[in-house]
Amino acid sequence: MKLTIVGCTGSFPGPGSPASCYLLTAHDGERQWKIVMDLGSGALGAIQRYTDLEDIDAIFLTHLHPDHCMDLCGLHVAVRWKPGGWGRDRIPVWGPAATADRMATAYGLELDPGMHEEFDFSNWSERQSVQLGPFTVTPYAVNHPVEEAYALRVEVTEPDKDGTAVSRVLTYSGDTDSCTGLEDAARNADLFLCEAAFEEGRDDDIKDVHLTGKRAGQAATAAGARRLLLTHIPVWTSQTKVMAEARPEFAGDVAVAVAGVHYTV
Repeated sequence: MKLTIVGCTGSFPGPGSPASCYLLTAHDGERQWKIVMDLGSGALGAIQRYTDLEDIDAIFLTHLHPDHCMDLCGLHVAVRWKPGGWGRDRIPVWGPAATADRMATAYGLELDPGMHEEFDFSNWSERQSVQLGPFTVTPYAVNHPVEEAYALRVEVTEPDKDGTAVSRVLTYSGDTDSCTGLEDAARNADLFLCEAAFEEGRDDDIKDVHLTGKRAGQAATAAGARRLLLTHIPVWTSQTKVMAEARPEFAGDVAVAVAGVHYTV
């Protein structure tokens, strides 16, 4: 499974990265599949560096804050108005129950049909897995101040070079503060892509919104994750500081996500 960091800046795009967007690629033995986790502000332009839009097999949204979903509006335009037609069926979109109506409202559309002609919307059911090609995606409810927010556990079984089936797990935190759901989602994950938007000391009075590097490291340790990749770091948060906070809490490899970088899971 290959992870491409399309966008990793927290809360709004930064000068070097769009907001949250992650492209996952895996092979099922017959063809390559591509799924997208979140499509935040500014991500639609950047993702075209790594894939044709028509090659996206599905989109999985963790929650409905604009820095995680708003570029679905631009993708709606691409699907609806491409000269000569889109060339594929509607794009499957999994997300919170309000996703279809929220996107239609954001674009100024009537709710019926809204964007249903471009996207095949499905609602998350907590801890109920979705199977798509080689991907199994399971949402876990997490601690963030919206009606529905999820971490996503993505499991892939694909053939190794010698044909042996190999299973790998990537967990993406979405946006969350510390909670049991996050640890359950990241249990024994090969790679834990975890937000660290806050700093210890500076943001101590803000509860149940975001993690610090320290709390991200603690969650990774509690879950038994193997690697920790810190993400969703806003322009006003120090990457150096959140890394320094995480390292004493987690004995495994720790790094900060960088837009445009690819990781193998």
